[in-house]
Amino acid sequence: MSPVPLIERYRDALPLEPDDPVISLNEGSTPLIEAPVISEMVGARVLLKFEGANPTGSFKDRGMTVAVSRAAGRGAEAVICASTGNTAASAAAYAARAGVRGAVIVPEGKIAIGKLAQALMHGARVVALRGNFDDALRIVRELAERHPIELVNSVNPYRIEGQKTAAFEVIDELGEAPDALAIPVGNAGNVTAWNRGFTERGARPILYGFQAEGAAPLVAGHPIPNPETVASAIRIGNPARWEEAMDAITSSRGRVAAVSDERILAAYHLLAEREGVFCEPASAASVAGILEHGLPVAEGQDPPETVVCVLTGHGLKDPDTALGKAPAVIPCDAELAAVERVVFD
Repeated sequence: MSPVPLIERYRDALPLEPDDPVISLNEGSTPLIEAPVISEMVGARVLLKFEGANPTGSFKDRGMTVAVSRAAGRGAEAVICASTGNTAASAAAYAARAGVRGAVIVPEGKIAIGKLAQALMHGARVVALRGNFDDALRIVRELAERHPIELVNSVNPYRIEGQKTAAFEVIDELGEAPDALAIPVGNAGNVTAWNRGFTERGARPILYGFQAEGAAPLVAGHPIPNPETVASAIRIGNPARWEEAMDAITSSRGRVAAVSDERILAAYHLLAEREGVFCEPASAASVAGILEHGLPVAEGQDPPETVVCVLTGHGLKDPDTALGKAPAVIPCDAELAAVERVVFD
């Protein structure tokens, strides 16, 4: 049986018009996976919300189904976004599903090959900008003001509305909210959305937001002009949802912290090799964060017993990083004895 489209499950909680079409690829209903190895390491029950199981392989599909459905309801003929990759793939797919033109602006040479392939295959017009994500977002915002085209970055309020449903799913599955949520932070829309979802269900878990050291404006307290990190999905120096994200984190009595690329890649390998979950590097920032910084609480707070780590995208999004960091393939003659030596030695 096919999963029920996200909008149909949660339409009463979404600000769509009655006549808006449902532009869906059956997104949502992503698995919540127990992580026994990481649980033992941090001393709490850790679960992984694997958003890489969405149709285009990332959490972006949750917001895109709502944003593109509303755009279609308004009669939009085209959608546009700036992207480090996942938004591009998702916007292109949902534009194709809706039968409208899709255009994506990406930083030249800064997009993982899997995400670029998706955007191109879905028929979007892909523009490689000689600049970074922040330059791209500035330009698409100006284009949307000058032309009748729908901007579907996380500045679009319908994106946040769709993404908040991940919090609904976690509460529905656990029967209550977790004590804490650990989440990678790039443009800061997703932590904003999760907080909204929890708040609408009357829940207030501790929020731990983690950025890469080379792209950590929320930690530094100022924009980063040239952000750099192996975690391309969070390589953003001036988050669009900065104030809302910080309000969400501080009001939960949580914290935002940075983790090095080395620790992100270590968590990336740990998830794949010990938990059997293959996520993209940026996703692993949530796990790297709790492994490095623990689960700190404010005075008077109880330590969290249940923590959900958000894994934002699938590992196949960035095959170059996986292959570049993985052990070498072992050549072998087509003989039983030779294969036995390689497998069992």
